[in-house]
Amino acid sequence: MPPFPARSGVALLISIGKEVESKMNEKEVAEIRRRFRPQQTNITKIRGCCVNGRREILSEFSPSLALMDEAETEKFLAILKKTLSGTLGKNLIDLSFATQQVVSGEEHKLLMKLRSSLLEDEEAVHAFYEKIVQSIEIEGTYLILLACDRYDVPYRGKDGESLEDASSEMFTYILCSICPIKLTKPALSYQVAENEFHNLREDWLVSAPEAGFLFPAFDGHCANLYGALYYTKSASQNHPELIDSIFRVEPPAPADEQRESFQSVLAESLEKDCSLDVVQAVHSKLSALIADHKANKEEEPLSISRETVRQVLSSCDVAEEHVAAFEQKYEETFGEGAEIRPQNIINPKQLEVCTPDVTIRVNPERGDLIETRVLNGIKYILIRADEGVEVNGVNIHITPTEEETQA
Repeated sequence: MPPFPARSGVALLISIGKEVESKMNEKEVAEIRRRFRPQQTNITKIRGCCVNGRREILSEFSPSLALMDEAETEKFLAILKKTLSGTLGKNLIDLSFATQQVVSGEEHKLLMKLRSSLLEDEEAVHAFYEKIVQSIEIEGTYLILLACDRYDVPYRGKDGESLEDASSEMFTYILCSICPIKLTKPALSYQVAENEFHNLREDWLVSAPEAGFLFPAFDGHCANLYGALYYTKSASQNHPELIDSIFRVEPPAPADEQRESFQSVLAESLEKDCSLDVVQAVHSKLSALIADHKANKEEEPLSISRETVRQVLSSCDVAEEHVAAFEQKYEETFGEGAEIRPQNIINPKQLEVCTPDVTIRVNPERGDLIETRVLNGIKYILIRADEGVEVNGVNIHITPTEEETQA
């Protein structure tokens, strides 16, 4: 029998024969993040190993948090907690297993062994280490950290309020963090108490996680054995080789790649209709959706479809043929019926206008200050500048020429 209540497997038992999509929301992520405090967690020890740049395991360790001082425990938990940080859809990516993988897939079976044994299955732990070592591409030395926690999930009433003294189920999960370790430089240290100077030797410091994951997903306040929440520090690199090795699923493109793809789709399909006004309108619409979603405190992550952008383009009087071209290119790039996170393709706090030699950053709420013109056959970007114009921090005055004064 597994060392956790059988009810934790209900999500698997009732779902055989159909695909289950995993989607954790911000509240669920925050709820698990709060577990990584000395007073909240049931993590008693952390397993891990140190790997060098030649894909060799240099050492293994299994420190007990109970034997550490409080400061060390807090630092360990803080590192693990960072594996649940960042933006959903950008740094935190939902991964979903296919039904057949859950029923008989080796990758899912290995994760379940790690979880059900509370990381005590030596063969499973070492097999897992090897999967990471042979797949991930990280320069230099790094640590693989593994932790297992058992969370007695508070019961939630119909009003959504949680009752701390009542439990709905035991959520048992594993968390993996892959952290680079970097060598510090020697330095001169001043010891205040002794009023002396000493040489501070170089040492190895553990950096924030580069990648990691939570399994199973905490979906609907219970275990979703069909899902995992994957973490990537970089919005441009999500280590697809690691995802393939551990999960054997196709990850979404990194957020930066999604943004670049969307920009290309817009520019190539609209051609001459891709004006400043059109791009501003798309930015404004998506920014408004993001702001409304946040203001309404909606739990489900925000996503947009091809139709969302099509409506904006049509409202800007973009030619129908160009709108149709956008729809086709969108589906070719992102997939039929695909939805993407607007936060991945725009920065709602900034509008950026670039030429090969000049970059202009504009408050999106003051897009009216900028326009494009063709004067005497030459293309210009015009910015209205009344007061407060600075160059290299120096206030300058814009004085009209004699011709402009006489006009």
